[in-house]
Formats: sequence, structure tokens, C-alpha cells
Amino acid sequence: PSYFIKGSMNTELTNILAPKGILRAAINMSNFLLVTNKNSDGSPDGVSPDLAKRIATELKVDCELIPFSRPGELADAVNEDVWDIGNIAFESERANTINFSIPYVLIDANFMIKNNSRFKTNKDIDKSGVTIVVAERSAYDLWLKENFFNAEIIRVNSIQESHDFFNDGKCDVLAGLKPKLLDELSNNNNYKIIENPFTFIKQSVGVKKGNDQAVTFLNKLISKLLKEGFIYNSLKKHEVDKKLSLPKIN
Repeated sequence: PSYFIKGSMNTELTNILAPKGILRAAINMSNFLLVTNKNSDGSPDGVSPDLAKRIATELKVDCELIPFSRPGELADAVNEDVWDIGNIAFESERANTINFSIPYVLIDANFMIKNNSRFKTNKDIDKSGVTIVVAERSAYDLWLKENFFNAEIIRVNSIQESHDFFNDGKCDVLAGLKPKLLDELSNNNNYKIIENPFTFIKQSVGVKKGNDQAVTFLNKLISKLLKEGFIYNSLKKHEVDKKLSLPKIN
């Protein structure tokens, strides 16, 4: 299902960003940091929906939230005319078909290892014979695909499956989002996190490729919302301000 949020009058950008007269915003439901809850009507709640609604408000149109269970499915639908903006992490492979805004929030991606592991740094992990489990087609999976060439990367269907796989002792290393890894650590003192993130996930707003005017508008708006504290206030409201960081703005 999709979910409507009421808006008001159109603006000149509507034809570009909301050609159907409403802003259809694709939401990645698997990002537990940016979609933290559901409203009583079942609609997604969190920082990502807050931003989508705020963009619609700026355009003076209604907002329709369109949930996707995984980010890869959201990205694949870019040319199917089912969404106008997609709240999804920037990744260079996705940039072949999607134009991305500047990030509105950053998430650390780190490696988790067993306490008795021989690994000390991220570099130690990209070695032949090392097995890393990762949620398939997550932004950090795509980063590993482009940057790690020696370790064996095992891809599973979801973030939870990657944690289960690691907990079952089926691999050497778990690649994941730091906040979720910290939750894992709180339940298991046999593990540790390599402190330096191997990458930062840039949570951005995507539009169909070739939409430069839309990206310019989104960049200006996100920059304004960062400066004015809208994003920070949303992080606070949804109690994720300690788990996420804000990008630096000029």
C-alpha cells in the first residue's frame, strides 16, 4: 500500500518533480534508523518520511509514501514510473540510473569480528581466505564490491540474516551499520567492532537520471534544512540523534 499526506497548491517545479500532481516518495523500509516506526494507519514514520513530507510541502503538493522492503528494489523501480523521489543511500553503481542529492544524514558502516580474531584494521580483512557476510545490495555491499577484491563476500537477503549468519559462526566478519552492530555488542561480549568505519553511508534523495533541475532544488532545500535544524530535530524526535551524524555543510 501507499500513504497520502495532504498538501496545498502547485509550484513551477511540480511538473518536474511531481508530474502526477502529487509527490510519490519511495521509502526504504529496511533502514531501521530512518524508518523507526509506523503510524496507526500503517504508514512509515521516521526521518526519511519526515523529509519526504517536507519536500512535498516545499512543492506545495500532497505526498504519497511508497514503501519498498529493500533498497535494491527501490533502485530497480526508477524507470517504472512508480516514484518521483527515492530516499536511498548514494552509491556509484546506483548513480548509473539515479541522480542523487547531497546527503541529509550519514551512517557509519563498520566491520564486526570475534574478540579472538587476528584482524586489527579494515585493511587486514581484505585478504584471501577471509569471509565477510553482508546484506545484499545495501550501499555498503556495493562499496565492498568496488573496493574489496580478495576476501570472499557472502551476500544474504537482509540485515537481520547477515547478523544471524555471523552469530551462527558461518563467517569471519560481519559488515554492517554501526548502530545495529552496537546493538549486537550490547547482547554479546564475544565480539568487537573495528573502530574506523570502512565507509560512510550517504543517505540522499534520488531522482530519475537526467533531472538536473530537480537535483539543484533538492540540494538547496536539504542544505537549508540542515542549517535550520530541521534534520537534527527530526533525528531527535525519532531518538536516532546518537546513532546518526549530520553531513558538514558549507
